[in-house]
Amino acid sequence: MEILLLVVGKTGIGYVKEGITEYCNRLKRYVPFSILEIPDIKGSKGLSQAQQKEKEGIEILSKLTPADNVVLLDEHGKLYTSIEFSNVLQRLMATGRKRIVFVVGGPYGFSEAVKNRADSLLSLSKMTFNHEMVRLFFTEQIYRAMTILRGEPYHHE
Repeated sequence: MEILLLVVGKTGIGYVKEGITEYCNRLKRYVPFSILEIPDIKGSKGLSQAQQKEKEGIEILSKLTPADNVVLLDEHGKLYTSIEFSNVLQRLMATGRKRIVFVVGGPYGFSEAVKNRADSLLSLSKMTFNHEMVRLFFTEQIYRAMTILRGEPYHHE
């Protein structure tokens, strides 16, 4: 079982990169985990929000396989506590699919084609975060979920 975090755009904030790297290194003990960055759409200044979502959607869909379990990180997704999320992750890993792909879209969200491909939607919060911070928060939550599943003392109730 592999977990992929598929993101639109690069992480440019130094301390965010450092945090992501820290949790990616910690995750190596538990599960194959990687982050794949899709480049920002070139010339997006002249595009409408819908056009930008469509172009990003084409790129996102090109990175998915039919066998992937695709979870969009979306403000309209289901909210979980960390323990609930660890149980969701455990169920996803038990499905027998080779890869779980969590997707962070661009600044305007996801195209309809990407939404239609998704198996589920997940929200990190009712608040809005910048896309770079979401990568850090979510990578930490994957790590936290793995420690919960292993009964390790990282998470406290």
